[in-house]
Amino acid sequence: MADGKMIECRVDNGIAVVEINRPPVNSYTTELLKELDAAILDARFDDNVHAIVITGKVEKFFSAGADINMLSKQSLGFKNNFALHGHEVLMRLENTPKIVIAAINGHAIGGGLEIAMACDIRIAKKEGGKVGLAEINLGVMPGMGGTQRLPRLVGKARALELCATGKTIAFEEALEMGLVHYIYEKENFMQEVMDYARQFTVPNKSSLAVGKVKRAIQTGLELSLPDGLAFERRRQSLSRKTHRAIQGKVIVPFLHFSVPIPVYDWNGLNDLNVWNFFNSMEVIQWLRCLSAASPSTR
Repeated sequence: MADGKMIECRVDNGIAVVEINRPPVNSYTTELLKELDAAILDARFDDNVHAIVITGKVEKFFSAGADINMLSKQSLGFKNNFALHGHEVLMRLENTPKIVIAAINGHAIGGGLEIAMACDIRIAKKEGGKVGLAEINLGVMPGMGGTQRLPRLVGKARALELCATGKTIAFEEALEMGLVHYIYEKENFMQEVMDYARQFTVPNKSSLAVGKVKRAIQTGLELSLPDGLAFERRRQSLSRKTHRAIQGKVIVPFLHFSVPIPVYDWNGLNDLNVWNFFNSMEVIQWLRCLSAASPSTR
């Protein structure tokens, strides 16, 4: 583990890669959850990060959930606060206005699956392992949101069976029931996940718009349809205001040119963003094309 850390992070071309590294099975403790929470916050506040990928660095395990040996030695009060802390960390992950992808490289059992379910997209490695909420086999129930997120993803009937039996299922069965979005081949698994994640980075997508879509869906699911539609209109109105402000300050002066204007991720309009816009490689190349174009094509 790098510098003794259990959560290792790096940024790769706009994608924050968060790796769980606590051998042998990536079980989590209070300290690991604190590191995961810090990594989520770092990615949230980093304007250069447009998407987040969470995976296990330990081969064959995404995460086996909470460290049972650690919990068995703690008081009831500690266990209650441990569960609360886990809920808060995963809610922060879920509320982060950037797409979060779980790259499930191995078994995701108990709390490991609960971490994955708090992500927006779940991609599993072919024949890489199983998923399930097996807590009932230890005489307890899921404690990191499993009883709440699982039925929202696969429906009440399937969720109740999986939680009550403690059954673990192969990635292929998880794919069929909608718990997993995609299964990628073992070879070049992480590279394929990164290629998928890149579609959510500039210039392919506006991470600001993607974040608004995520918030509209997350909040809308907890509202009635009329209230959800009203919430969507408010988010859409905010998007239009931002778009109009950008057009008025930067885009409008160039509308008489037919040379396409490059896409730029406006994560809030301010003088620094305007400066970054005119100093981005895409815009520099655009200006060169514009200066080289004949008057008839402008």
